[in-house]
Amino acid sequence: MRALRRLAYATLALAYALIVFGAIVRISGSGMGCGDHWPRCFGSWFPPLDQPTLVIEWTHRLLAALTVAMVAGLVLLAYLKRAEPGVSGRLGVLRAAMLAGALIVLQALLGMVTVRMGNTAAATVAHLLNGALLLAALTTTVLRAGGLGGAAAIGAIPSRTRAARGSAAAAAIALVTVLFGGLTAKIPGANSACEGFPLCRGSFLPLPPQHVQFTHRILAFLLFFHVLGLMIGFAKRKDAPIVVRTVRVAFALIFLQLVIAAGMVEMHLPPAMRSLHEADGVAIWLTLFALAWLARFPNAQGTPAR
Repeated sequence: MRALRRLAYATLALAYALIVFGAIVRISGSGMGCGDHWPRCFGSWFPPLDQPTLVIEWTHRLLAALTVAMVAGLVLLAYLKRAEPGVSGRLGVLRAAMLAGALIVLQALLGMVTVRMGNTAAATVAHLLNGALLLAALTTTVLRAGGLGGAAAIGAIPSRTRAARGSAAAAAIALVTVLFGGLTAKIPGANSACEGFPLCRGSFLPLPPQHVQFTHRILAFLLFFHVLGLMIGFAKRKDAPIVVRTVRVAFALIFLQLVIAAGMVEMHLPPAMRSLHEADGVAIWLTLFALAWLARFPNAQGTPAR
């Protein structure tokens, strides 16, 4: 199980880098850096790297290829170790890894569709959504292998407690917020439509395309207060230590995100700040997804991972 856990960690880290770099592609306007060719770049596997947009898009595709290889290796290793405890079965590592395998194939296909459609907003958001689900599947693989605190849930029975429902709601809000962030970046004028923070040019009722970014902000503050309530409630009820620690990490990341967002708007959307904003947003989604998974095991005994 230790080898599986290490490989799952490495694959998750690489997939996270892929999704974040995808945001850099979008922010830098490099989505068509390889033209409308896919998977080659202007008809070549190794094009001359003489244009910044080409370099960024080609690097993104290279990361995608490496991620596909890592996920395939993870599925193969889980299959070879299927006889070990915790690998096979409904809550085993193998099923989560196989789901990640299916999602990485779909991610590649969506990447092709996105390029062929000229990076439209709908195609880009669909690509981002599938990327978020891929990260969730890989996070589940890590948790089932005993990583990210998942060792505490080995042998425990999942249940839908109030903590589990609240954590699932937080993860859902985080996912929608991330998707609205991607939509804001793609709709012309939406990312720069709202000057000032937290209001949109001092108004509670912004007009199109301001309403897209303002909805994104409303979701972000809703998530902030929801997770704050979870953190207070978990501490009062003295829930499992791993759950309390995870919700604290999530709240810290959300607070940091609001600081980044305010600075980004006041600094007139510098690309570096926008990329950091995206990276932290994806990290929030991953943390809250892990929280939702862990909160389903209120009676975990903390079995050590091996």
